[in-house]
Amino acid sequence: MGTVQGVQGAAVVVTGAGGGIGAALARRFAAEGARVVVNDLDAAKARATAEEIGAIAVPGDASGVVPAAREALGGAIDIYCANAGLASAGSEAASEDVWAAAWDVNVMAHVRAAHALLPEWLERSSGRFVSTVSAAGLLTMIGAAPYSVTKHGALAFAEWLSLTYRHRGVQVHAICPQGVRTDMLDATGSAGDLVLVPTAIEPPAVADALFDAMAKERFLVLPHPEVADYYTARASAPDRWLTSMNHLQQKWEAVGE
Repeated sequence: MGTVQGVQGAAVVVTGAGGGIGAALARRFAAEGARVVVNDLDAAKARATAEEIGAIAVPGDASGVVPAAREALGGAIDIYCANAGLASAGSEAASEDVWAAAWDVNVMAHVRAAHALLPEWLERSSGRFVSTVSAAGLLTMIGAAPYSVTKHGALAFAEWLSLTYRHRGVQVHAICPQGVRTDMLDATGSAGDLVLVPTAIEPPAVADALFDAMAKERFLVLPHPEVADYYTARASAPDRWLTSMNHLQQKWEAVGE
């Protein structure tokens, strides 16, 4: 695992860090000597994680955490991990509220954070934005149209940030795991059991993959390396890939949604 320059002493914010991937990221940054703000909508979980690792809890909606995090850290934010997310299931028939919530948390929270952070980062020519996307953002997920579509949006925004500002000192990473053993995985139900559970990894493995990518200045973070092959297949032979995914859909329907 490579050494990441600039993490020790850095001011880091991790959203959705009350558990799962977010807590694993917060623990790893704290272990590497960073000053960490733990954000989560669940105040008790945020405080528990923060107490465990010697961090600062700033509970609340991830969309508006930047000003409070700056105050808690006593200054600028160096690394922002946009990790909070909603695993919204459903089809095109999902309610407008479900679609709106998925869009707000999975995409717009990232946009709002970047809007708040970029002026300072561009002025000083440094800053790191970490977006927890999902392999669904590169591929898709059966039974979860709102999740799949908005995770594609999260990836597109991370790509846009990187291509627009990398020459001005802003580094961007998109974390795209498949199944990770978290409460979110449990909530995916039978679709997750079929597609994600067989190869699910533990949250610390995601943190390891991120630190490896940061050391190598790599945009795409793939805790499941096989996702690169799936992504290549999707791009090079889309109809074959869609047929394969449709077979998974039919298998899911056969076992009962």
